[in-house]
Amino acid sequence: MKMVVRTVDLRSDTVTKPTEAMRNAMANAEVDDDVLGYDPTAQRLEAEMARITGKEAGLFVPSGTMGNLISVLTHCQIRGSEIILGDYSHIHIYENGGISTLGGVHPRTVKNNEDGTMDLDLIEAAIRDPSFEICYPTTRLICLENSQAHSGGRCLSAEYTDKVGELAKKYGLKLHIDGARIFNASVALGVPVHRLVQAADSVSVCLSKGLGAPVGSVVVGSKSFIARAKILRKTLGGGMRQIGVLCAAAFTALQENLVKLEGDHRKAKILAAELNKIKGLKVDVATVETNIVYCDILKGSRISETELVKTLEQYGLLILPEGPLRVRFVLHHQISESDVHYAVSCLQRALAGVAEENGDK
Repeated sequence: MKMVVRTVDLRSDTVTKPTEAMRNAMANAEVDDDVLGYDPTAQRLEAEMARITGKEAGLFVPSGTMGNLISVLTHCQIRGSEIILGDYSHIHIYENGGISTLGGVHPRTVKNNEDGTMDLDLIEAAIRDPSFEICYPTTRLICLENSQAHSGGRCLSAEYTDKVGELAKKYGLKLHIDGARIFNASVALGVPVHRLVQAADSVSVCLSKGLGAPVGSVVVGSKSFIARAKILRKTLGGGMRQIGVLCAAAFTALQENLVKLEGDHRKAKILAAELNKIKGLKVDVATVETNIVYCDILKGSRISETELVKTLEQYGLLILPEGPLRVRFVLHHQISESDVHYAVSCLQRALAGVAEENGDK
């Protein structure tokens, strides 16, 4: 076993530690009972997130998963409602099937393209004909994800989102955006967040990913939507009393780290280009738009994704396996350019070690 002298954690942008400024803000936060609606720091954060997204109101929730669940269930109050979402979407794959388990909502998946979009004609074809409701569930909602994590952090343009919004309106449906990394998309596209989500009836925005807050997401939408969402938050166990302590850290994250996202993206591109030069690895460099890098292990490399993850751990480099012969790297504000170069050197050593063991030159 090698001695780990340095740790570089690229498992996710959720692994960041609160900064000194965040801890100070938490210690000094002005608080009150938020379930009763009186926490001033929560109100300030919710109002700021509503302003940034161009919506009427916001609601702080403990997690992105709860944010999406509350949004879907608020739009689909009748059991047996159906929503249209990507087959690669986070809501569909990584949120415990909560919309069905807790809300009786039926998912209808549409294929996600490589760039994270779903073809508009496929979305339209998935909308149920209400005249046959004797058999069909009722379509009530379309969900998009921006940036689309499973596609490698690809960004959906405002124009594409507008078209999905027009489609939703045409059929009397609502549009929800899982904006877990909407700030990453905004920075990468050079388009303000409010413009990217203009067509959406609701958005769930994560504060504990690229922005680096320790906890929380904010759901935004109309005042009436948020009033209903607040009741559901309580039902799901998300009413948390003096949440100003958490909201203060999130507010600081917004002020401190929004400006650092561009650097995260630049470092992700450097990492992608360098990994692609290593014999036995392949990265589609052109698809790296934000802070996520997917890397394929070529079959001839004679190492599986789990073996590679284990080997790298011995060097202090932490990453996640992402399926057969695929690994994932995620950049965040606590990763320096030097960390990126260290990560590359670890992978070079790991792959060279496998080649040596197999007697390859």
